[in-house]
Order: sequence, then C-alpha cells, then structure tokens
Amino acid sequence: MASKALFSPIKIGKNQLEHRVVMAPLTRARATLDAVPTESFVEYYSQRTSRGGLMISEATFIDRLAGGYRHVPGIYHEEQIKAWQKVTEAVHQKGGIIFMQLWHIGRVGSRDLNPNGEQVVSASDIPARGKNYILGGDHEQPRPLTVAEIKDWIERYRQAALNAIEAGFDGVEIHSSHGYLLDQFINSSSNRRTDDYGGSIPNRTRFPLQVVDAIVDAIGAHRTAIRLTPGADFQDVSDDTVVDTWSYLVSQLQHHHPDLAYLHFVQAHANVMVDTFVDQDSVEPYRKIWKGPVIVAGGYSNATEAAMDYAEKNNCLISFGRAFVANPDLPQRLLHHWPLNSYDRSTFYTHDLKGYTDYPFYQSPLP
Repeated sequence: MASKALFSPIKIGKNQLEHRVVMAPLTRARATLDAVPTESFVEYYSQRTSRGGLMISEATFIDRLAGGYRHVPGIYHEEQIKAWQKVTEAVHQKGGIIFMQLWHIGRVGSRDLNPNGEQVVSASDIPARGKNYILGGDHEQPRPLTVAEIKDWIERYRQAALNAIEAGFDGVEIHSSHGYLLDQFINSSSNRRTDDYGGSIPNRTRFPLQVVDAIVDAIGAHRTAIRLTPGADFQDVSDDTVVDTWSYLVSQLQHHHPDLAYLHFVQAHANVMVDTFVDQDSVEPYRKIWKGPVIVAGGYSNATEAAMDYAEKNNCLISFGRAFVANPDLPQRLLHHWPLNSYDRSTFYTHDLKGYTDYPFYQSPLP
C-alpha cells in the first residue's frame, strides 16, 4: 500500500496540493551560455508535472554575479523572464504548482566565470577546502562582503523574487543550504566576522532572515519558502552548535513569518554525490518548532519505502531528486508501486537532451 500521508492533500501557501511528492530543485545545466532557459526546459518540466503536485525549479541565479556556472539559468533580465514564462505556463496547463529556487553560490564560484574577473565573495575570507565539485580544482579565496554589499544583495534577492512572480511562478524558495552564500553566513566554520553579521547565532543568521523579510514584503509570505541544511558538511561548512543555530533560525521564522508557504529541510547525512541511503532523522528538532508545512529531503530516491514511512510518521512532504530525473511520472509510480527507471549520473550536468527529456513513462506490460 502506498503511504496515505504521501498521497493526501495539503495546502502550500494558497495552493492546494493533491499529493506530497515534491520534485526537488535539480541543477541540470541545460540553459544557454547567457543563462536563458531553452525550449527543452518546457518539455522537461511539463513531463514532470502532475495535477496538484509541487515542483521546485533548479537553482536559479539572482544576478550575473551570483554565480557563473555555465548553462545554469538566471532570473535577472527580461529574456530569462520570458523564457521561464513558457515553462510556468506549461506546468499550469497540466495543473501543477511550481516555485523557483533563488541562488547565490558565494565562495564556491570562480572569478574566471565572472564578467570582469571579480573575486568571489562570502561571509569571510575563508576558502572552502577540497575540490570544487562543479569546476574542479581548488576553491578560490573569497572576499568578505561589506555590510553595504549585503544590503544590496538583499535587494537583489527581493528583485529576483518579483521577477519570478512576473515569470509566472507560484512562489520562490530561498536557497539557504548546501554551503552556498547564505549558508556560508550561517555556519561558524565559514563565518568569522566581528560585525552585525558574524559571531553570535543571531548575527550569523541575520542575512538569510533579512532576505526572507525582504521577499515576504515583496511577494507575500504565502509565496515565500526557504531551504535549509542543518548540520550538513557539503562544500566544507560546519557549525559549532548545529541544533541551537538552526533552532534559533526556525524559531525566528515561526515568530515573524508563520504563514510562509513551507520550510524545506535536507537531512544532514544526505549527499548529492552518494547513492546510498542513511536512515537517520536530523530534522526532528526543527519540525517541533515550525508549525507550518515541512518538506524533507534526504536521499529518498534510493529508499522510497523509507520516504513513505517518514511521511506517514511525520505528516510532511518528501522531495525527490534523482528519482524525478529518471522518472517523469514519479508520483504515479510511487502510488501504484510501479518499478522505477534507473538514473544515469553521467548525464546530470551535461548540456544535451540525453538524460534530460528522454526517460520513458511507465507502460503496463501487456496481459
């Protein structure tokens, strides 16, 4: 039997969902070199739309200087907005709901990909250890953002949210996870500032909370969400007081913005580069604080029964990444316990249609 919870309705902001199988934000690198979505985006997202189902777009740059990964889309000029409009129209025609994930990568970018060779930025001048998983090679040393620049980036997040709504999205999800810019401010390992944006937990969480404030003011709490990775170590971030840090952040969201569309948590053990599943719940402390809808991710593409069980026990939504790449009809497959297509990791970040729009829908075997 499929999970009753996973296939029960729930309201997200002002959107009524018919089930709780969420398509996670998935970087696919199929945009043009000018960060414009192509016509293939329309087919890709349309394939994965289900009536009353929630999709979160791939992480999308809020500005040309928010990150220079090649073939990743943006939402900062008119051509991009118009291209995304075709995607949202296709999703809405099939009865789906789609939020855009807003992205600034911070210190894990490269000056070579910035328009004028600008140095990458972060909370502090601490480079991430290890190799850059997208670009290869060592991470560059970042330049700390000034307070004035932080204020400017808050405004750019706000404008990106307005652009997303103009493009037809039902809301936005702020990318404050996985060792990217906002997460670099939250974690004590990457934030050694001594001003109002560093040191104490309220200071280290100030930037993401101010981004939430600005976006809520621009488009409304019901169209605003945020993704968090408490305790994760992806891209060399760590925190000295994980539960205290994210409990404070979530408590502030609950106090000031209890009507946010949802909070999206990733289990600390989850790793986009690893295919094995670890059955541990690191999200429990924050679920107890936040009273609104919760989406949980955690490698459930390789453990769908565990996903159904978690949704049943905790009355939450589950986001799937790799399984949604390979199975455009994933909600139906999970509902009916149909077998899943296997995903091809080698095509995740390539730039053509192989491994993008060519995965088959389920076909029942002939009697």
